[in-house]
Amino acid sequence: MGTATRRMTVAQAVVEFLSKQYTVDSINGVEYRERLIPGTFGIFGHGNVAGVGQALKQYQAVDPTIMPYYQGRNEQAQVHQAVGYARHTRRRQTFAISTSIGPGSSNLLTGAALATTNRLPVLLLPSDTFATRAADPVLQQLELPYAYDITVNDAFRPLSRFFDRVSRPEQLFSAFHHGLRVLTDPAETGAVTISLPQDVQAEALDVPEEFLAEREWRIRRPEAEDDDIRRAVEAIRAAKRPLIIAGGGVLYAYANDELARFAELTGIPVGNTQAGVGVLPWDHKFSLGAVGSTGTTAANAIAAEADLIIGIGTRYEDFTTASRTAFQNPDVRFVNINVAPIDAYKHGTTLPIVADARKALVKLNQALGGYRVGADLEQKVEAEKKRWNAIVNEAFETRYTPLPAQNEIIGATNKAMDDQDVVICAAGSLPGDLHKMWRVRDPFGYHVEYAYSCMGYEIPGGLGVKRAALAEAAGGGVDRDVVVMVGDGSYLMMHTELVTAVAERIKLIVVLIQNHGYASIGSLSESLGSQRFGTQYRVLDKEQHSFDAGENLPIDLATNAESLGARVIRIEPGEHVIEALGAAIKEAKAAPETGPIVIHVESDPLLDAPSSESWWDVPVSQVSDLESTQQAYKTYTDHKNRQRKLLG
Repeated sequence: MGTATRRMTVAQAVVEFLSKQYTVDSINGVEYRERLIPGTFGIFGHGNVAGVGQALKQYQAVDPTIMPYYQGRNEQAQVHQAVGYARHTRRRQTFAISTSIGPGSSNLLTGAALATTNRLPVLLLPSDTFATRAADPVLQQLELPYAYDITVNDAFRPLSRFFDRVSRPEQLFSAFHHGLRVLTDPAETGAVTISLPQDVQAEALDVPEEFLAEREWRIRRPEAEDDDIRRAVEAIRAAKRPLIIAGGGVLYAYANDELARFAELTGIPVGNTQAGVGVLPWDHKFSLGAVGSTGTTAANAIAAEADLIIGIGTRYEDFTTASRTAFQNPDVRFVNINVAPIDAYKHGTTLPIVADARKALVKLNQALGGYRVGADLEQKVEAEKKRWNAIVNEAFETRYTPLPAQNEIIGATNKAMDDQDVVICAAGSLPGDLHKMWRVRDPFGYHVEYAYSCMGYEIPGGLGVKRAALAEAAGGGVDRDVVVMVGDGSYLMMHTELVTAVAERIKLIVVLIQNHGYASIGSLSESLGSQRFGTQYRVLDKEQHSFDAGENLPIDLATNAESLGARVIRIEPGEHVIEALGAAIKEAKAAPETGPIVIHVESDPLLDAPSSESWWDVPVSQVSDLESTQQAYKTYTDHKNRQRKLLG
């Protein structure tokens, strides 16, 4: 007796298949079942308009809930929306993105790298040239004389956690089965790219009904091995000055409560990475806040003396380790808990625990009964926290006129938001300042994309988070406002998704900080002896061919946002900027859900945030005619001498 089949195109089979996929998860005995792909983004061209585009339209006519279509304005931005959504849903849901061939596909590349670097799932369906080569070459086809089978889409291979090309209709079954296997694997997830040639998308085949049936993908949460726990416990009990570094893996494992219990039972303080902000409330007794190059002086002071680092769900980015200068104790060792072996084994540790963070912490809490750090460490933690909090209070409360410091803007925004609201950021000076100073209370309250630090992520990523927040509230969950903080440099990179928010009447609050250039790289350039070269938005001095000293460009980003359909609130320079900013955010929060609101405020880019008393390794020219570079190189070599291999 044969298997029942249905005659349909490859694209129709893909759309219906994706509509039937569910993630299943269990947290503390509570079962969750959610659609893995709740919708599809797409910008259509000759590569997909008659394939995936036709399929989406056909199913929309039958039932719009089968596979809702979302319209974006830029393919890269669509990936950012999917990534923002995936992070807020803790990697249980994401979107699919369909593009045409050529530039439509290659526009996804930056988004793919961002998703993979951040270990966040996104399903990319770029169209490809004809599999049959019936028309050859086609518009936008890449022709290489040494390998005629290579297309633009092969560029996705090193950027994706999974790549396949459906060159024949029958291949879609294994391609999507294995693609979704990777998409839902917490250790392997990232960009999953399945290339769909434009002729194959429209080709018909007999699809087995079993392929189109509902399927569940259970999120794997592996247990820690007892021997690994035993060895970790021995190392912890032997330590005098241990420190926990908590990363995003704590949040994805829903391990917040277990981490708090671990810290409170043992007295071990907790520093957090960018992805780990929110693992503990900022004012928790054992929370030191951010660690590393953009960290707090409290976390970095404790890290410098730590003899044991317990890394939980962190990949140890160079900002976290202050380019391997953060840990100066000659006897420092590492216990690394991570679901991904590549991260569990970092720094040459002999104490890796490849496991789900929450499950590992449960076992550690059970095994560490009676252990507690010495009173001297607890006293130092208290003193260092007090010192740092006073520094931040001063940064938030000091007033500069007529243009405020970015510190003041961050403080006013933080104060005006509710605990459950979400702040979004990605690149420039803002992420570092937010990391060290933002005072978070809710584990979902902080969303900074810093693994790839991608300029332009902020608005589309924030829109993705807002979509997830709206779905959360509709399901009876917390009602959250989403506030994007973005500088003018990042805004100019990718503000197009304001139009998407206008079209869908989504209230995304954007605090747009105008500082006439790249403040972060300007400051870095100055510290490296390059005198802020090429980082300011100025009129060209033709004689010197320089953009460094001319007049500010006469750009008006507030009017630009208005022209895209956003409501704009302008904060004028003067003595009451900070009060006006706080009032504007409150006004935006009280507004109905009718579209994006942009709050435009100018700042002084030369007023820096408090120092982390830390370092980031960016090489300085060893020889130079510039005295500023010569001085910077001397400072660089001093820090370089403190850099360690950190084999533990």
